[in-house]
Order: sequence, then C-alpha cells, then structure tokens
Amino acid sequence: MKITALVENKSDCDLTPVHGLALYIETEKHKLLFDLGPDDTLLKNAEKRGIDLSLADTVVISHGHFDHGGALAAFLKINHRAKIYIQRRAFEKHFSKSLGFLKVPIGLDRKLMEHPQVVLLEGERQIDEELLLFTVTDTLKCHSTANDTLYDEAGPDAFAHEQNLVIFGKKNALVMGCGHCGVVNILERAREYGPGVCVGGYHLIVPVTKKSVPQDILEGIAGELKRYDMDFYTCHCTGEEAFRFLADRLPRMHYLSCGEEIVI
Repeated sequence: MKITALVENKSDCDLTPVHGLALYIETEKHKLLFDLGPDDTLLKNAEKRGIDLSLADTVVISHGHFDHGGALAAFLKINHRAKIYIQRRAFEKHFSKSLGFLKVPIGLDRKLMEHPQVVLLEGERQIDEELLLFTVTDTLKCHSTANDTLYDEAGPDAFAHEQNLVIFGKKNALVMGCGHCGVVNILERAREYGPGVCVGGYHLIVPVTKKSVPQDILEGIAGELKRYDMDFYTCHCTGEEAFRFLADRLPRMHYLSCGEEIVI
C-alpha cells in the first residue's frame, strides 16, 4: 500500500500546509481517504499530485473535529461514489477551550450526517477483508493533558466519537487521526490485529498555545512504544517538540509531513 499525506501542518514541498490531516491511501482493493482536513486544501493538494479524488471509493473520518472533516462538503461535491464511514457521535457538538476563553465550536457540519453517502457507525465495523474500524474505551494510560481543553455538550470530551483504521496487507497498518484516546491505549487495543506500521497523530500539543505536554507524559509514552516492533510515522497534533523527544528515544519514529509518501 502507499500512504500520501495530502493535508498536514508542515510542508517541505510544493503542497500547501494547513492545521489538519488527510491521508490518501492506495491498497490492493481501495483508493481511500483517511480524514479530509479543514478546507479545500485537500482538493488543491490532490490536484498538484495528480490524484483524482472523484475516484476514491472509501472515506474514513477519524473523529468529529473540523480539522479532520471540515472538507466533507467540498469532497461530496466532486465525489458521488465513496462511502463516508464516521461514528454517529462525531456529529455531536464539540468545543475547544483554552486560555480561559469561552468554548469555541470545532465540530462538523451536522447537516451532512443525513447525506446518502455517509455511513453512521456505533463502534467497530469490519468494512471488508482489508479494512477494519475500531474504537477504544480504555483510555487511562499516558493521558495527554492536551486533551483537557476539549469538550462535548456533556463536559470534558471522552472521545467516544473517535475511530481508528486497520488495513490488512503484507504488513498490517494501523492508522489514527489525533489519537485522542492515547496512542498507548490504541496500540494495546490493536495488538490483536498485528500491525507492523503505525501512522497518525498523538495529540501532545495544544494548538492555541503551541505548548507540549509535560516531559513525564512523553517519557511514559516512549517507554510503552519501545515494546512494539514496528515503524511509527507521526504528524499533525503530536507537535515538533514532542516528536523530537520521542524520535531521540525511538529510532523507528519518523515525521510524516505534507506531500510525503510511505510505501508499505
């Protein structure tokens, strides 16, 4: 399979960076998008790479924040065939609160949940023999304090609206969006699927303040990740400071910036 970062926070090429995530993934059976980014940056960057998004057959939106699904309406205008897999609760209201300010809405366009291409899920879904979506309920290990600024209508967000993707192939790949449930907890849940590669963000930085989580949390995550014989490609909400800390301790930790590709 080949994974191309079409939307990501930083770019070292001609593609435009923006705060968000969208991965274009080609497998033996699928042309799929994992997340869509916040706006039409996805469409412009795909055009630069010669990727025809109208041919995508599957979309996975990892959770209900606009930087991962804000481009859904724009995508649906050009693609009339792909199924959009998303947890039903992702369309609930979500907010960010930091620096003592009022809660700022960061959710998705709720009108789109009625679109005929949207498939609303409640928990795990085996799409086919190649694609599996799963959720995580045990989120206790290595809690990221960067999550503490995020809310839903009931209070602090528990991220029941977050899902992760396993792609089965010659080497199985685990793909996550922000990993709000914790990369350590997600990996433990995914262990039974035997992933050899893990791709996605770890949400270790507060976007507004650009402040990383404390070092003891990073130490705990690094210690847990050392237990796995796999390659790690992180991005987006991990933050560069946290990435450097983890990469210094994990030789198979890499940064996936906008425009870069992974061939598995």
